[in-house]
Parts: sequence; structure tokens; C-alpha cells
Amino acid sequence: MSEGEDGAFKAVELAEQSAESSDPEPQSAAQLPLTQEEPVGEPSKPAEKVPPPSAPGPEAGGSRWKTTLDQFKLRRYFVLRPGTLDHAIEDLKRLSDQEENGNVLSVWLLAELDHWNNERERVVLITENTLLICKYDFMMLQCEQIQKIPLNYVDRIVHGVFSFPPRSLLSRQGEGLRVHWDRQREPAFSSRWNPFSVDYPYFTFTYHPVRAIDDKFAELCELKNFQEQLFEAARAAHERKPVPGKANGVVVLNQPILIEAYVGLMAFIGNQNRLGYCLARGNIGF
Repeated sequence: MSEGEDGAFKAVELAEQSAESSDPEPQSAAQLPLTQEEPVGEPSKPAEKVPPPSAPGPEAGGSRWKTTLDQFKLRRYFVLRPGTLDHAIEDLKRLSDQEENGNVLSVWLLAELDHWNNERERVVLITENTLLICKYDFMMLQCEQIQKIPLNYVDRIVHGVFSFPPRSLLSRQGEGLRVHWDRQREPAFSSRWNPFSVDYPYFTFTYHPVRAIDDKFAELCELKNFQEQLFEAARAAHERKPVPGKANGVVVLNQPILIEAYVGLMAFIGNQNRLGYCLARGNIGF
């Protein structure tokens, strides 16, 4: 073999060796990617989104505050302080003579109107024999006055809106309840013009301003329920102990309640400032 053929053969062998060295080596079993089979079953459900807890609304907890101003005004009443009303009710029940008045049937928180349209806070108790109208100091937690009306003398209950004489400068919205116990007696002329007179054969009631606070006070201040229970208690008292020489029975009327007041400057100032209520007044208390 000549030198030229020998060089060509070596060149061919070198080319084949370089081609074999450039081939990739087969991957080992350790380098193969592993795949894990999932068990066959029901398809997984997407996770449900839990809504975030909503903030308590304005009616939460039985609260009926309308605005911040109303909340500030109503919180000034001492009767709303925790435990105050319960203490007053227990105190008045102890003061009631059970032998004379009988058992206490119900307790009410109302506002009394006098013949000059002056508004005052009252706690009213209906017992088996007597209607008790109590002036209670919710700040000092003591009873200042109790007026008693025998239920067998109650002869008329009037429910309706308030009205005034044609030339009166006063006005009052809403409705009330008037309880009469002597239909044959009319107030004297001097009593009509005396703002401090108590010589009237009736009491006039209306709603207490705090009745819209919650369900408890709404029940204590409801005039319609008070009227129904008063009627039943008075009718039972008439049957149990009739008054000699008097037509026994209770008449319920739905008609306007007349307040014979014309100017009433004192009532206007007092009612606008709630002077008849136990109210927080800054550094001065009622």
C-alpha cells in the first residue's frame, strides 16, 4: 500500500472515531423523570369561598338609634342608666300597701300632662284595687310622690289625639289617654287658671320619649296595652266592690282630648327643655 492510500485510510478511521464519540450516551434509569399516578376517583370540588363576617347593622342588639344626635339626647335620661328602672320598680312595689291596693298587676313608664300642657315623667302602677301615679326621682333613686285613684271610681277612659281651643297658641302632636274618675264633678274656674292646681277629676297620659329605645321600653310605654289592662282592672274592681249611688262600669271613648290652655309660656319652655324629666344637664342635674 502506498503512502497516499495509507494516509487516506487513517483519515477515515479518525473521522469514524470522532463520530462515535459525539453520539449521546443513553440516560440511566436514575436520571429518568419519575411520574406519580393519581388514584382514580371523584373529581375534586373547588373550595367554596366563605364570605367575610358582615358588620353589625344599626338594628343589632335591639338598638333603634336613628342618628348620633338622637343617641346623645336619649342617653341623657337617667331612666336609661343600667339597673335604674328595675330599682325604681322594686322600690315602688315595696311602697305599695298590699292590704289596701292588692297585688301589683303591671308597671308602666309614661308622661303625664296637666291642664296647662306641662309634661312630667311618671311611673304608673296598676294594682287590683288602685291606680298609682308615682313621681320618681331616677337620679336620687327615691319616690317623691304617689297619687292614688281607686279603680272602682274610674268611670271613663278616653283615647285620642290632643286638641286645643281655637285661639290657643299651643299645639301637641301625637295621641294620649285620659282617665276620669268622677264624671259628675267639673273643675272650678279658679282651678282652670291656676297652673299648680291638682283639683281635676282626671289624669292625662302620653308616650314617654324613650319608648323607641328597644323592645323593653316600647312595651313599658305602650298606651294601647295600658288602656286595655286598666279597663280590665277597673271593670273587675267595679264588680268586686261597687260604689253605692253611682253607676258602676267603665266607658271607653275614642275622641280628641281637649287641653284648655291658651298661652302656656311656662309649658312651652319646660317641655322644650324637658324640665319634667330626670335628665343629665351638664353640670346641673334635675
